[in-house]
Amino acid sequence: MAATTETAQTPAASRRNEKVGQVVSTKMQKTIVVAVEMRKAHRKYKRIVRSTKKFYAHDEQNSARMGDMVRIRETRPLSKLKRWSLEEIVRRSSLAQIEDSALPGDEVLNEETKR
Repeated sequence: MAATTETAQTPAASRRNEKVGQVVSTKMQKTIVVAVEMRKAHRKYKRIVRSTKKFYAHDEQNSARMGDMVRIRETRPLSKLKRWSLEEIVRRSSLAQIEDSALPGDEVLNEETKR
């Protein structure tokens, strides 16, 4: 009996669509833009054609950064464009790590140039 309830819950949990893509913008508050690349065979020429589509996703903690690979899940409409929410960060970008560990010498140079 327990096995049947587990199998009944599994399809319901995975009913929502999920996509994996790269974060291309984090300039909005609690919103990220994720570019998902789709690869498909051309009907006539049978060559692989790449196409990219952007999705706006809700990021409650503003944890995703530019270049990160993320998994987004379909959700109810949150705004005019947002129909996805951030599920998890699959892989952090090496570019994001460089931004976090800004050198203290850079701040001094920036202050001197402002004067």
